[in-house]
Amino acid sequence: MIEILPDKCDFCGCCVGVCPEDAIELKEAEIFIIDPRCTNCSKCVWSCPIEVIKFNKEGVILKSV
Repeated sequence: MIEILPDKCDFCGCCVGVCPEDAIELKEAEIFIIDPRCTNCSKCVWSCPIEVIKFNKEGVILKSV
C-alpha cells in the first residue's frame, strides 16, 4: 500500500508523471492515491526526490501467477 506524507510533500508532481496507472492525483496543494487504480509498483516511491512517499507492505494482497 502506497502512502504519501502530505504535510511534507512539496507538490512537485514527479510521482504523477511516473505512475503508469494514473493513480496519483495532484490538485493545487493536495495530493492523493486513487487506491483502486494503484498496482503498488512503487515507481512513485523511487521517483520522489524528498522521500515523502512510502510503501507499506501491510494490507497489500499478493497475487499468485
